[in-house]
Amino acid sequence: MAELVFFSGTMDCGKSTLALQMDHNHRARGRGGVRFSRNDRAGESRISSRLGLETDAVEVVDGTDFWEEVMLRRTQGQRVDYLICDEAQFYTPEQVEQLAKVVDEIDVDVFAFGITADFRTRLFPGSQRLVELADRVQVLQVEALCWCGRRATHNARTVDGVMVTEGAQVVVGDVDMAGDSAAAPVAGDHVPVVGYETLCRRHYMRRVTAHGAALMGQQDPLLPFEVDACLWRGSGGAGTAGA
Repeated sequence: MAELVFFSGTMDCGKSTLALQMDHNHRARGRGGVRFSRNDRAGESRISSRLGLETDAVEVVDGTDFWEEVMLRRTQGQRVDYLICDEAQFYTPEQVEQLAKVVDEIDVDVFAFGITADFRTRLFPGSQRLVELADRVQVLQVEALCWCGRRATHNARTVDGVMVTEGAQVVVGDVDMAGDSAAAPVAGDHVPVVGYETLCRRHYMRRVTAHGAALMGQQDPLLPFEVDACLWRGSGGAGTAGA
């Protein structure tokens, strides 16, 4: 019996790697499938893994109708037994409902892979609908790590190394401790660098990124315990008010 399965996790926990592995396994057993993705780091119509794996895919846009995509291929004689849907957090709730319809009406397996919450810890609309409709929600067992070594549970966005909690929900980038992911030109010569990294809850709440921790580590410790980084002027938090 076909299923809609949502494989969820933070950034950098191997979702795209698993998507490519599952596609390989099913094709090796003679099953026919279609790969879909949206806003992949490698560019349009690609599924890529940070391990270096990469393949072609159908780019999902706002107007994509998964029911029509499957029916068109089947009427052309193409075998479609399953769908690989990477970066599913970027799909619309209506598209997730189309995926559920494909599973229920024509017994096509759907394997969706995506991030549950954004850098503000708010659910992506597509991920929320997947949690509501999926037959199974499976959290990936490969744990992403915070810079401190703890299990990473939150996705953080940084601008010039400073964590931010406001802005557009979707800004395509990459997990990069150096923060060299995406940039937007502004007036003058400086181009702010937008990056992403995964943090444990403790350091997400305190807004301590790898960049911030490195800067604080260069300073002489004044207290025998960790100070809330929101009080540190480099965190972008309350400590910047009088700067």
